[in-house]
Formats: sequence, C-alpha cells, structure tokens
Amino acid sequence: MSKVVRAIDVGFGQTKFTLGRGEGSAAEPRCASFPSLAYTSMKDPGAESAGSAGDRRKTVALPIGGTYYEVGPEVQLAADNYRATQLHDQYLGTPEYLALARGAMSFMKLDEIDLLVVGLPVSMFQARRAQLERLMTGTHDLGRGRSVTVRRAVALAQPQGALVFYTAACHKGKTIGQEQSLVIDPGSRTFDWLFSRGMRLVLKVSNSVNRGMSDILKTVAQEIGSDIGRPYHDLPAIDAALRTGKPLLIYQRPYDLTPILPTVRTVARAAVSSMMEWITEDYSIQNIILVGGGAFMFKDAVRAAFPNHVVQSLRDPMYANVKGFQIAGENLLTQAGEALEAADVPPT
Repeated sequence: MSKVVRAIDVGFGQTKFTLGRGEGSAAEPRCASFPSLAYTSMKDPGAESAGSAGDRRKTVALPIGGTYYEVGPEVQLAADNYRATQLHDQYLGTPEYLALARGAMSFMKLDEIDLLVVGLPVSMFQARRAQLERLMTGTHDLGRGRSVTVRRAVALAQPQGALVFYTAACHKGKTIGQEQSLVIDPGSRTFDWLFSRGMRLVLKVSNSVNRGMSDILKTVAQEIGSDIGRPYHDLPAIDAALRTGKPLLIYQRPYDLTPILPTVRTVARAAVSSMMEWITEDYSIQNIILVGGGAFMFKDAVRAAFPNHVVQSLRDPMYANVKGFQIAGENLLTQAGEALEAADVPPT
C-alpha cells in the first residue's frame, strides 16, 4: 500500500493544504485553502444546524481544551464583531493555530497520514521547528467521533517549499544544485526571504520581517478612515479590491484607492529594504523567485531592487510553498524507501 503524504501551510492570512495529486504523472499537487480565522463557541455550531440545509456552512468545529473552534472556507458566516486573527510571534502556541491545522486535516478526509509536511516563517524556523513537529505528530481529534493519526511530521521554512516547487515546475533538478537562489515570500504578516546554495538553506542570509499584506491593508484602512471620518475595518474588502482591480464600495458608492497607492508602496519598499541589508552579493544569484499571497503588491519593489535580474513568478503564488511541501514529502518517502530496499539487498 502506498504511503500517504500531505502538506499544510498555516499562514497568518490563509491556511493552505494539499489533497494529493491530480491525474497523470506530471500533475501538480491539488490544493485548497480557507481564511486563517477561528471563531469560538461552547457547543458544536455544526451540530446545532445539522437539520437545516439553509443554515449549514462549509466549516468544521474542532474541540480543543473544552472549547469549539470553527474554521473553514465559509468561516466569515460565523463571524461576530471581533475579527479572530492571531498576528503575533506566539501564534504557534495558540489553540487557534492547532484548530486551523486540524481543520485542514479534516477537509483532507483521511484517517491516517504517514508524513505531514508543515512550514514556519524563516525567522522562527530554528527556534520552533521541533515544537511544530511534535505538535503535528500523533492522533488529532476532529470532532463528531472523527480523528486522524499523523505518523510523522517534518517542518520546513516556508520559502523552502517554493524553492522545491520552482525546481520541479521549471525542470531545474539537474542544475539547481550548482546555483544560488533567492526566494521572496510576502505573506500576510511576514515578509520572508530565503537564500540557498543548491537546495540548502543559508540561514545567515535568510530571515523575515513583520511587513506583510496585513500592514498594507491596515495602511489603506487608516487612510480610508481619515477620509470618511470614522474607523474603517473591512480588510477583506480592501484585499479583494487590490487583487481584482474592482472598485471598493463604501456607502454604496465606488471608492477610489488610487490616491492611497503611493503610501501603500512605501510599505513594500520598507520590507524589501530590510531584506537588502542581508543580501550583499546579489550579482552571484542565479534565481530570484517571488511567491506568496502578497506577491502582486510587492513585485514592483522587488524588481526595482534587482534591476539586473529577471524576477521569476510562479502560477498561483499563494500555493507555491504548500505544493513544494507536498513534493518534498513525496521525495523524502521515496528516498527512505530506496534506502530501505538497498539495506535489504544481500551483498554479492
């Protein structure tokens, strides 16, 4: 029986996860996501609405520490006046983080996972890697009598996943080992970068700063609030407007974000400037890869910082890390199987 590999990337903005592979040997990992929001209740909210199709929403409620945490694609329908985000360095130790990870496992619809690959921001990688691997390993209660057992968990720095996916998608397997790469990953809270020689992470040149999409959205919200004369908090609406180019509606009328964009670009430039303090020999970099859910807002600042390079973008950049996690996990199990088979062959 083939072993089951899955991957989860719990970000500050979105929780991404894999659902295996599509059909065909060249198929990419299949992915899904939901907002990294968890709303609490003392009872299972899904059980209360189980008899009414109109009230059911695409969420799951995870029992953790005597409280139910509701997560999923339609979690906004469970929202109250409090936006349940966790944008701080202790995120990994919160029940909300565990609820998001278990929510991803629930949507995978599996009873056992042989290898689960997960990710961390670069700045937390060394300090929190072992903690995350322990947290993810074992049996997880998914509520309503369901559970999933994770036999082994491996944590990677989030941009490492993008490097693995880039190598596979661009057929660089034969050359990447002799090349130096810079992976830039603007997420919701953190702006991560990873410098590598071959596939090996160079930690002394890799790091994160807290300058991500959430800073951009908050900057826009503050400017809107100053303009309309009251606090404005609809960050998802701002995000959608920036991503799609469709007008933001305030008081039923289109609101022009164009005058705010120069201020927004200063946030992106500040993040890139922090990175450039670490990247002192850019002339030796062969690959610059821009990924992450915030790539579209940071691309101009990144390209301006590297005028002599081609900055590569991947399709569906938000999923680049988790797709790479899936590929890395599959490769790890293949290598382990080959080593085991070699050990079983008697000497000639």
